[in-house]
Amino acid sequence: MKEIKLIATTNIGLEAVTKRELIDLGYDNLKVSDGKIEINCGLEDIPILNLRLRTAERVLLLIDSFKAETFEELFDKVFEIRWWDYISESDNFIIQGRSRKSKLFSISDCQRITEKAIIEKLKMKYKVAWFEKSGPRVKVEVSLLNDIAEITMDTSGNGLHKRGYREVNYKAPLSETIAASLVKLSFWNKDRVLADPFCGSGTILIEAAMIEKNIAPGLMRDFDFENFKFLNPEIFKEEKKKCYSEIKYDEKLEILASDVSHKAIQIARTNAEILGLDEDISFFQKDIRDLDLPDDYGVLITNPPYGERIGKEDVDELNRELGKLAKSLDTWSFYIITGNENFEKNFGKRADRNRKLYNGRLKTYYYQYYGPKPKR
Repeated sequence: MKEIKLIATTNIGLEAVTKRELIDLGYDNLKVSDGKIEINCGLEDIPILNLRLRTAERVLLLIDSFKAETFEELFDKVFEIRWWDYISESDNFIIQGRSRKSKLFSISDCQRITEKAIIEKLKMKYKVAWFEKSGPRVKVEVSLLNDIAEITMDTSGNGLHKRGYREVNYKAPLSETIAASLVKLSFWNKDRVLADPFCGSGTILIEAAMIEKNIAPGLMRDFDFENFKFLNPEIFKEEKKKCYSEIKYDEKLEILASDVSHKAIQIARTNAEILGLDEDISFFQKDIRDLDLPDDYGVLITNPPYGERIGKEDVDELNRELGKLAKSLDTWSFYIITGNENFEKNFGKRADRNRKLYNGRLKTYYYQYYGPKPKR
């Protein structure tokens, strides 16, 4: 098939995790930069990456890249693209924009010029004076960095964190893509107990179960690429069928989900039931102070309340309770994501590794405490 270039976008700080995912999927010759990874591949890889990538935010199709220091240059280069290869006469094409460290810093003007160039080009093919945009959505982005413009199409549509199973959220939920990244950065596997004492909507534990059961994250949702004129719909159907055939339904997991809130437990259980994972995850209401876990080389991954969600004194107290729990479970590994920069002080121990991540625009820290390797 035709060779193309796709861009998997990521949260800042998680590029290496997504790169490892791509390598595991069989991709090589990857170009990594802040917040994105470029992949040389074929059209058939558009559904593969959208269905299977757990830690990427979106998959973009790179249409062209060029230097643009004036609006005239931007218009001319966009106009050169054979837009009828990508956009049908009725498509609802939407122009988005970004600009950093570039002479063309006005995003709205860049969007306006790009849209004008696309319309003028499409008029040559479709012989119409204006476009109703009544058909499927096509999101085009003009992104400028250091005066280099990238023109892309968003193949995903809604962000890839929208898996389709989280019908209800609890307070300030962690995104599914970040939750999957936390699991992949941990030492947890199906042979070890996994626990989250602040499970909230259950996202971390549900993502962990999906990883071990090999449930592709995109199976329950729609994508914009399904309506692309240049992509054979049979490719998507076949890849989706393949994903279903690779699910490990019989994999046995021991996952413990607890929270002090009864409402949170109800929401988390409902979310797990949507994916048929309610038998793999044990849900129970319990305060962390009363939590009793088997000291058997388990793994705890959690996102305790912090910031505006709870008062500072309560945050410090909960982090101290996490530290007490860690001392009582000396064979366990602890992984905690929080925006609290004083976490280590209250936890009572310096982390083996502290990784800075961005949850959207919110800076967070992933504190990692490695327990001993299981003897078995």
